[in-house]
Amino acid sequence: MAVPDAALLALLGSRDESLRTAEDLLDADVHVRGNELTLTGKPADVAFAERVFTELITLAERGQQVSADAVRRTVEMLGSGDGRLGESPAEVLSLDILSRRGRTIRPKTLNQKRYVDAIDSHTIVFGIGPAGTGKTYLAMAKAVQALQTKMVNRIILTRPAVEAGERLGYLPGTLFEKIDPYLRPLYDALHDMIDPESIPKLMAAGTIEVAPLA
Repeated sequence: MAVPDAALLALLGSRDESLRTAEDLLDADVHVRGNELTLTGKPADVAFAERVFTELITLAERGQQVSADAVRRTVEMLGSGDGRLGESPAEVLSLDILSRRGRTIRPKTLNQKRYVDAIDSHTIVFGIGPAGTGKTYLAMAKAVQALQTKMVNRIILTRPAVEAGERLGYLPGTLFEKIDPYLRPLYDALHDMIDPESIPKLMAAGTIEVAPLA
């Protein structure tokens, strides 16, 4: 298969890292000569590899970095059958939400993209899933994006302040001290997305408000 000039360097990656990652993950043999990408192996393995590289080329043509992580996630999504569900890996991995200090926040899985799409199209969204799947982080990214694009003029951060049968009245300290541990994931995400020096000013102005549910 032919690789466009504009996509070739991105597809190979730094020191051919992305290409080597693809070779490790795919059962087909991969050879690059000039702008030609040759795949050999069993027909099913070659067909799957073609799908993977088609997605990676599309990702590169959209100006996205084809990192080793992007290669792994593309193989994972196509291998799990997610590519048959109407959204391609290239669509998932090229949906930029925020960029700060050279780092871009975007969905990394199909379910994360659906979560972000739901936030875009619904007033209230309930995200249910295991810890560490990006629910809080992506919700914060969408809130900051909405603030920066002036879709909203305030962000209200809230989380249940009582968990596992605890009662705030029996916990030591002021109300803020009691709820602070519960809000820590929100603060951590916020510091990743906004200049930390500006956060106290935004909170003092009421642009960002903390309102615990207790």
